Amino acid sequence: MKYIALLFLLTVFGLPTLAQQPGNGKPFYNVKDYGATGNGTTLDTDAINKTIDAAFKDGGGTVVFPAGNYLSFSIRLKSNISLYLSAGSTITAANMDEHPGKYDDPEPNVWGDSLKYQDFGHSHFRNSLIWGEELDNVSILGSGLIHGKGLQKWGRATPGLGNKSIALKKCRNVILRDFSILHGGHFAIITTGVDNLTINNLKIDTNRDAIDIDCCRHVRVSDCSLNSPNDDALVLKASYALGYAAPTENITITNCAVYGFDEGTFLDGTYKTTQKAAPDKGVVTGRIKLGTESNGDFRNITISNCTFQHCRGLALETVDGSHLENITVSNIVMDDVLNAPFFFRLGKRMRGPAEMKVGSFKRVLIDNVTITASNPQYGSMLMGIPGHDVEDVVLSNIYIRVKGGAPKEQSAVIVPEKETSYPDPQEFGDIPAYGFYIRHARNIRMHNITLEFDTPDYRPAFILEDVKGADFSDIKVQTMPGVEAFKLKDVSSFSTHRVNDLKDKNLKEVKILKL
Repeated sequence: MKYIALLFLLTVFGLPTLAQQPGNGKPFYNVKDYGATGNGTTLDTDAINKTIDAAFKDGGGTVVFPAGNYLSFSIRLKSNISLYLSAGSTITAANMDEHPGKYDDPEPNVWGDSLKYQDFGHSHFRNSLIWGEELDNVSILGSGLIHGKGLQKWGRATPGLGNKSIALKKCRNVILRDFSILHGGHFAIITTGVDNLTINNLKIDTNRDAIDIDCCRHVRVSDCSLNSPNDDALVLKASYALGYAAPTENITITNCAVYGFDEGTFLDGTYKTTQKAAPDKGVVTGRIKLGTESNGDFRNITISNCTFQHCRGLALETVDGSHLENITVSNIVMDDVLNAPFFFRLGKRMRGPAEMKVGSFKRVLIDNVTITASNPQYGSMLMGIPGHDVEDVVLSNIYIRVKGGAPKEQSAVIVPEKETSYPDPQEFGDIPAYGFYIRHARNIRMHNITLEFDTPDYRPAFILEDVKGADFSDIKVQTMPGVEAFKLKDVSSFSTHRVNDLKDKNLKEVKILKL
């Protein structure tokens, strides 16, 4: 009878099953049994950590937060522990100016503090609401809420301040599922050096990055809705935070949505778009990105069945020595893109040890993408640097409709190289092509591409500069009278087939040509 009653509770209240418990002790540990009040005014930090300690001592188990509001400073995860946020429960990040106590101090990290290979926020993890290091078999589950009310949005070394909702470093076998985060701080979630990570069905509405996955392997992200108007929504990085150039590899991202709505209006369902710019980032952000931190390699990554709305476009970047390769992106819809729909960049910022060399960007496949874009300053950008080409990029079945409106003068703009600059479209100013600006590239193939504009745009659809090998087939592009579809400079092995009403071309060498 006890077993039947337990099964009933598990079914009705959605608690994890016994089969999911890693420990050999009691399956559930209620934080209220260890002194937590859940009243939203009394600090529950000690009671929560006491509950985790008890479960850990017994070999592991699930720490349950019943309905209530649990005010807390740093919560320290341990191996074989699940945190379960019941429906109606909230863990609220306390503010040290309002409550006695503080977050754990940021731990020393010579790679961040002395050498400045990455930002403060990527170098320190304990100054967080929930954190864990070198753990196995941990999870945060349930339909409750994490509210980062007292967290800072900037990385700061001031002892006592917290700036991340969840930070996990050098862990294995991690599951994050079903909960929501509001106002998550600098990072709502940052995972660094984590192997075998599952992130599923999260809803995040935050003031900086939603999810950062850094130096991680074997990661599955699915069914997440991420609103981050002031920074990136879902970003893969490969920094030097571990003291060496670790890869980010074997990653799948699927069935996710990223947004740039006003903060808080995704979770409350009003979906407002009154904010026109991120305070430090130009236009509203959002987006999915690989980079900017890119010391380690990006390999074997798929992004599929995702939507972008009122945010920036897809960015793939390697600027600190990493090799970015074997990437596929498919079945994507981007609505109201605010900057470059595609921004692919190989650069040499080289933020890292002096011996690191410029990386590479190759074998990237993009297929089945529909885009509307609203900012006539931009076009899609595929750019290497002199002597280092973006290579082996295939784009197929792409439809892009832009707002248009750029004058003829913009088509003559010279895009600066900025080899060592921060990689972002806004760094390069006005873009002279409304479709694709391609420079320092090799083996570029485009098939079944349609480009259109709402209002007259006097830029060519494609500009190619220093490109070795470019094949275009089944291309339909809108152009104004007297405006060419293609502008070529220093291009070799260029071919077109079924492009508008142009005759097919197969050119070995082109210094300057307009088509």
